[in-house]
Order: sequence, then C-alpha cells, then structure tokens
Amino acid sequence: MGIEKPEDRSQKSVTPPNPPLGKGGHGGGNLSVNIASLKLKNPVMTASGTFGYGEEYSEFFDLNRLGAVVVKGLSITPRQGNPTPRIVETPAGMLNAIGLQNIGVRAFIKEKLPFLRQFRTPVIVNFFGDRIDEYIQAAEELSNADGVHAIEMNISCPNKQAGWIVFGTDPKIMEQVVTAVRKTTNLPLIVKLSPNVTDIGLMAKVAENSGADAVSLINTITGMVVDVKRRRPVLANNTGGLSGPAVRPIAVRMVWEVYKAVKIPIIGMGGIMNASDALEFLIAGARAVAVGTANFVNPTATIEIIEGMERFLKEEGLSDINEIIGSLKIGS
Repeated sequence: MGIEKPEDRSQKSVTPPNPPLGKGGHGGGNLSVNIASLKLKNPVMTASGTFGYGEEYSEFFDLNRLGAVVVKGLSITPRQGNPTPRIVETPAGMLNAIGLQNIGVRAFIKEKLPFLRQFRTPVIVNFFGDRIDEYIQAAEELSNADGVHAIEMNISCPNKQAGWIVFGTDPKIMEQVVTAVRKTTNLPLIVKLSPNVTDIGLMAKVAENSGADAVSLINTITGMVVDVKRRRPVLANNTGGLSGPAVRPIAVRMVWEVYKAVKIPIIGMGGIMNASDALEFLIAGARAVAVGTANFVNPTATIEIIEGMERFLKEEGLSDINEIIGSLKIGS
C-alpha cells in the first residue's frame, strides 16, 4: 500500500460549457467549491441510486441549480437487480436491497447522457464491477464519453476473483482496483467508501495513496428487518443497506475521521435531510455533500438545502462557504 499518487497525469477539462454567472447560488455569499479539478457552483450534489439518471427529477426543478448530478450506479452489462421485496421503511430511514439494477454503461452513454449534456451542471457517474477488469472497462468507456465530468467508484461490491471479499473492506484488494482504474482514466476519480470497516481513516488513506482524487462517504450500512409473524427477513435478499437520518451521526463521525487522515477532498453523505444536516458534514471536513434518501421524501430537497446554505452564510455574516469546511472545534 505504498503506491505514490501520480502527480504528472493530465486531466480532462471538467468545467461544463457556459458556466453560470455569479459566485455560486441565487444570492448571498459564495457557495462554489472545488473537488480536485471539478468546479461546483455549490457543494450540493445527489447521491447515486437516489436520483435515477437525472431526467426523472428534472420536472421538479432546474438541474442547473445543483452542484453536480450523480447518476445511478452503472456496470458494463445491464443488471436486473434483486427479487422483491427489496425496500422496507425503518423508524428513521429505509433499508434497500435493489441489487444495483441498471441499464449498463453503453446504454447510459447512448440513451441517458445526451439529456444531461444540455445542463451546465457537472455529471458524475457512479460505477462498479464484480472483477477488477470490469471496473477498468467501465472507467475507460465512461472516460471517453462526452459529458462525463468525473467518475465515482462504488467499491462496496464483492470481488469474484477474491472469494467474494468486498473490494472496499480489504485494503490490499482496494489498493489493486483503485490503482488499476487510476491508470485508466484522466477524469477526477472519486472512491466511495464502505462504512462496514473497522478503520475508515485507513481505507481513505489507501484510496488516496492509490490515486483517488477524492473520497465519498458513507455508503449504506448493512442491516436487517424481520417480519415477526413470519419469522423471516422482510427483504428477499435478507439484508439491505440502511440509509436516512438514522445513519447521519455515524456518517458525520466517519467524515471527521477521514478528514484527519487524508488531504484529498471529501464528499459527505448519509441522512442529510436539510441544510443544517448538510452543514454538519462541511464543518466536520467534507467539501461537498450528496443528498440521497431525502430525494424520495421531498423531490426538491437538494434545492431547499442550497437555499438554506445561502441563508446560513447571510445570518452568520460569512462571505464564503469554504470558511466553515473543517472548522469543527474539539475540546475546550
């Protein structure tokens, strides 16, 4: 795990055409942030798997207002996902076992990406694989597609080549796959970390040393809901990923731990429902946030969070959102 992050690689331009005028919002102070070479007009993006391919939410608001659109995770070949039932509500969130259903990389590039190209918002594509070569192939095809501004690796997948050990829970396997993808792409590379590990800071450091330009966290936490009358799991897959407000304190803590461990930017996510929730992540060290489960409850949640950040800057007498990033005070 001593691989040095390459410093001489060139990156594609990742600023969308015709950037919007103004500092980064619809009034107030500056909301713009940088994630590696990716320039965002504000720190609010969507979380993969909760926003479809973008078009599904475009009827609710102008996608140009978002910092970035992160689309549903893609694999090289289409996937049908897990059998139903695969979603169940929990007291403070939801458990899902969708199984990474998606149309595949090539269909996305042909059928979905043209719609997203008309907006001035960066497009980040989440992708995954069961083997390292699948990650490489997906990254290569996405990197050659016009309109993709960054890619996000979902490493919370089991590796067929290593006895189904999850890529994101074994440091050596994680190093191998991130290093391999880094060699494949010149786009900003974001590694989405699994929370189901003992030391999230260590895993973030492995990602950084293997060439990641940023890390995003947290992915969902494995959980189970039981039907007490049937004495069986509610989900057909038995277990699923827990998301929503229940995981937010865990996610904020992990972002803080990662902030202390790495120098690359952090994208925080996990139970963000409003601007106050999002600001917690920024103060803990995240440079941007991704909104997930809230999109199911309120399709305009992301816009309300952006507007809430603008109000916060005004109320606090701040001119730039970057002033609060990593400003957490510990101790007396």
